[in-house]
Amino acid sequence: MAFFYQIFIQLFDFSLHIASLFNRKAGLWVKGRKNIFRDIEKAVNSSPIPHSSSLAWFHCSSLGEFEQARPLIEKVKIQNPKSKILITFFSPSGYDICKNFDGADFIFYLPMDTKNNVSRFIDIVNPSLVFFVKYEFWYNYLSELYKRKIPIYLVSANFRQEQFTGIYGRYLRKVLGFFSRIYVQNESSEKILNGQHIQNVIVSGDLRYDKVVQTALNPKKISLVEHFKSNCRIFIAGSTWNNDEGIIADCQLPTTGWKLIIVPHEINEEHIRKIESLFKGSLRYSYISKEPVSTALDKLQEAKVLIIDNIGMLSNLYQYADIAYIGGGFGSGIHNILEAVAFGVPVIFGPNHHKFPEANEIIEQGGGFSISDANDLKKAMDLLLSDEKILKMASMTCRNFVGQRKGATEKILSGIEIK
Repeated sequence: MAFFYQIFIQLFDFSLHIASLFNRKAGLWVKGRKNIFRDIEKAVNSSPIPHSSSLAWFHCSSLGEFEQARPLIEKVKIQNPKSKILITFFSPSGYDICKNFDGADFIFYLPMDTKNNVSRFIDIVNPSLVFFVKYEFWYNYLSELYKRKIPIYLVSANFRQEQFTGIYGRYLRKVLGFFSRIYVQNESSEKILNGQHIQNVIVSGDLRYDKVVQTALNPKKISLVEHFKSNCRIFIAGSTWNNDEGIIADCQLPTTGWKLIIVPHEINEEHIRKIESLFKGSLRYSYISKEPVSTALDKLQEAKVLIIDNIGMLSNLYQYADIAYIGGGFGSGIHNILEAVAFGVPVIFGPNHHKFPEANEIIEQGGGFSISDANDLKKAMDLLLSDEKILKMASMTCRNFVGQRKGATEKILSGIEIK
């Protein structure tokens, strides 16, 4: 298996370099790793790690995994102020947004998982312990860390039975054996791993709950959105794609006393223009934020639809929502529903949600609704708005749902010694 993996990694690296010639994301991936070891050595040498200190390395695939791990990263730093924090990313989208995060001492792209790269990287950074967040099981990194007896922890992991079939199932069983401990989100994952004879498993819960609770308790105020909301209620459509926006446009949402905020997943010019064509008279946040204050406030008072055409605002926007639609459910899968739920906002989403335990559970408890078309969306809205008590009950259900599931950070750190 190891032999074939080395061939796969070489082919994967080659294919990314070819793709970088015509694919922007692949180009960023390759460019970000150019002279990577020179940059790592320079950073580490300019901020040497004292012998009395340790280095905790967190690997995150992308932005979502970083946000998930953030409460854990921050808690490690608080409890161990002398420790150094290293964060690596596989994805350019994660690295570009988080590269200036001040809670870490070092932030790098993860060098490609070849044997030479792995040995060189670990020699330079010399981690005391390592956290892999949710997934990304790089064989050479994990096997080398295991050989060097460096503790490796997998956190906020979630598994399905079908993952353990075929060649990938054999690979997964092998790499999971390298972890010192595996912290899973739920008992179902623990049962699946135990059935695969993997016993070093602890049910800790999902770190995302700690993160969203943290945000809900201390949200950043957004003054322009407050003026847009005024005395109206807000329907937020977050992380939307074309299919989501089409359904929202086809469903005649209530207009009296309600306004709509759309936060698309992709914010390229073509996509924003498509949204503007669907929602006539809509305002772009980037445009209105550059207007003179008096002009901007007048326009916001009159407008019914606001398009957020930048990245990083969504989690705080939910504080203004009364009902939220979460995008992605007509594609590969829904985006994060917990950011809205933590604010007590009932959520509506498309049919592709079955790989997300929190979505299935919130539906069962009455705080979430799955739809298949614009007619379903209208039915869900009509139900929530048919009686003020129903909307309040759904809101309370959402708050309780998150509150009952927080605490993964403490459970994980209670069983880990950081010197």
